[in-house]
Amino acid sequence: MTAFSADPAFEAGSLAVTDWPLCQVRLQDDARFPWLILIPRIPGMVEIEDLSPADRTRFLDEGLRAGARVRQMGEALVRPVDKLNMAALGNVTAQLHLHVIGRRRDDPVWPDTVWGRGTAMPWSDAERETLMAIIRAD
Repeated sequence: MTAFSADPAFEAGSLAVTDWPLCQVRLQDDARFPWLILIPRIPGMVEIEDLSPADRTRFLDEGLRAGARVRQMGEALVRPVDKLNMAALGNVTAQLHLHVIGRRRDDPVWPDTVWGRGTAMPWSDAERETLMAIIRAD
């Protein structure tokens, strides 16, 4: 059996923070948005339909858990989330993953999509530590 590894493309813009029962949880390194990426730790997954029925349920549950964390991240940064966006696109990186992004009506690209808009601004060390603690909380 092949061991799980995240596609190298994720390394360029996100940080692996923790593992939940199904997914590796990554923090997108872009301080413009509270943003998590969930990657099922099952090699070869491309589409949600590739997951077993039980893992599909777990994937959705972990997506909802990530949404709650994204909202907590926004609160911690004093930038409450107005809208939670969830997307499993895979057009650039085929490995199955779910983006969970907190959007605000005053964010730099509202109401447009976040992909390919503006330049990512890395989190400060202090912000990163705060957000990682929120993500790891049980």
